[in-house]
Amino acid sequence: MEKRIARYTLEGVPDARATMHPFTTADGLGLYLTRFHRADCDDVVLLLHGLTASSDMFIMPEHRNFAGFLLDEGFSDVWTLDFRMSSRFPYDAETHRYTFDDIAHWDFPAALAELRSHVGDRRVHVVAHCTGGIAFAMSLFGGAVDGIASFTTNSVSLTPRPPTWSRIKLALGPATEEYLLGLPFVDPRFGDAPPLTRAWLLSRLVSLFHRECEVRACHMASFMWGSGHPALYEHANLLPVTHERMADLLSATGAHYYRHVRKMARAGHAVKYDPSDSRHADLPDDYLANAAEITTPILFIAGDHNHVFPDANAYCYKLLEEITPGLHELAILPGYGHIDPFIGKNSHIDVFPKIVDFLKRKAA
Repeated sequence: MEKRIARYTLEGVPDARATMHPFTTADGLGLYLTRFHRADCDDVVLLLHGLTASSDMFIMPEHRNFAGFLLDEGFSDVWTLDFRMSSRFPYDAETHRYTFDDIAHWDFPAALAELRSHVGDRRVHVVAHCTGGIAFAMSLFGGAVDGIASFTTNSVSLTPRPPTWSRIKLALGPATEEYLLGLPFVDPRFGDAPPLTRAWLLSRLVSLFHRECEVRACHMASFMWGSGHPALYEHANLLPVTHERMADLLSATGAHYYRHVRKMARAGHAVKYDPSDSRHADLPDDYLANAAEITTPILFIAGDHNHVFPDANAYCYKLLEEITPGLHELAILPGYGHIDPFIGKNSHIDVFPKIVDFLKRKAA
């Protein structure tokens, strides 16, 4: 019998000392960093997952993962952060009203303070995926964090630009989930729910429109994000075991985050969810307002088969290039979609070297 990959395993990075570093945000959430340490180095790398995902996407044991690749390339002190969007926490299977402003204002500053307490003033480079990239860009451009040596963001950052079908789902989905279906969250595991429950019926309905494979979690993930068959990746880029355990890698998410994505999509760029919320008075209403003052170089990466935010990073790069010419870079990834740049079987050949090249040039 083939051994099943354990959830939340650290087996994917066996040749580094792994330690957990918990901390608490200003609004009272317990989060944690995981440090994969071989030796002290001048350049520390922090990895940020996206919504429905977790730090697991960077340490998968079935292929050469990104954390291990960084360690092998001389970045011998790699950290992953599980912030409030992480599938490792129960928060997204609860009714909540968290926004990207909460993450930008509270999660990342607290995480970096904890990280800095261990690494001091060494250079810190941040690599983020999807909504982790949106939220960290908001934190950086909103002035909540500083002193970042470089920032790499996959798929999207300050300019979420979803396709038409996704915009329809963003408009109708949250209210439908919460008030019509009575579900405060949506989960790829709905396919395993008890028969004839609302979650089970939703999964079966979604699968009627996704005949591209037999994995119901894959169908639900496409329903939750993007417009494609599948939406989040190219099937050919994944190992079969990765595809089969999609519900372990992408989990539940609260409906309210979608409302903030919709507001930003309608505005054309990252904006505060509620300008009247006094808790976030220190953040700008418009996160592009002070873009000319940001000197952190950014590498925008994006698959040319991205069905979640098809041209978001290319658009943001062009926009920032007009404001701060020559500071940022763009890399388009042929044959890749939204999340497969990090979880693909050949990402260590096609994608990771591009990021490492950027990190090494910014480490000088």
